[in-house]
Amino acid sequence: MRLPSIRRPSPSMAVSVMALLVASTGTSYAAGLIGSDDIKNNSIQSKDVKDGSLKGRDIKGDSIGSNKIRNGSLKERDFRPGVLKAGPAGPAGVGRWALVDATGAIIAQSGGFTVTAAYPTLPNTAVLPADNSLRANGNVYINAGENLTNNGIIATIALQNTVDQNGDGITTGRSTANGGADVNPEFSGEVTAAMCQPGVVNCAPPGTGNTNHLVVSPRNSDGSFTTDGTRKRFYVVVTGDSSDRS
Repeated sequence: MRLPSIRRPSPSMAVSVMALLVASTGTSYAAGLIGSDDIKNNSIQSKDVKDGSLKGRDIKGDSIGSNKIRNGSLKERDFRPGVLKAGPAGPAGVGRWALVDATGAIIAQSGGFTVTAAYPTLPNTAVLPADNSLRANGNVYINAGENLTNNGIIATIALQNTVDQNGDGITTGRSTANGGADVNPEFSGEVTAAMCQPGVVNCAPPGTGNTNHLVVSPRNSDGSFTTDGTRKRFYVVVTGDSSDRS
């Protein structure tokens, strides 16, 4: 009795049987069949990866540095708490300020300033008939409430266009009469400021000879000291860390 001959399956039949086998045995078997060599390099894209499926162990070696992850695509939420380290602390503050009027009184401030002496007349310490009682009369001495050795000090003249300082009826800063250095005293002038520091900047009024104090010297535009009626408003700013303020 002759047995019927068995024909070799065609390639298309073999592929069909393989597909049926993979479909019936699930993805675990398919994973065993498909390896790295079966995937074209650089062909897998973001859309091919299930959201939330990749973990830290899936990124090995220098894969971030080798551009496996797009620069700038990771966000803080992509890292577990504690992985990202905080940077160095910034400065405790950008500064404090005070506005001082023409009499030497503080009329506005961010806090911590007091005036120790404003345009003072001091006891005469010179040998008569000399008189040095006005040696500090052009200055305002301010207690900053902190040691200023690690701070910067800035002062600037504050214009005033509602007070006629020279009686010319012009407070807009547009007078051209006489062409003097302070033809518009409401707008003009100069100012210097420094920390009081014995041996460097000596401050004469009692209690000001220490680094908690600063001295501000408003002047006319030609450098001469101001007097009643020509004195200037000014701002003073202490920059830097003020965490040691009392």
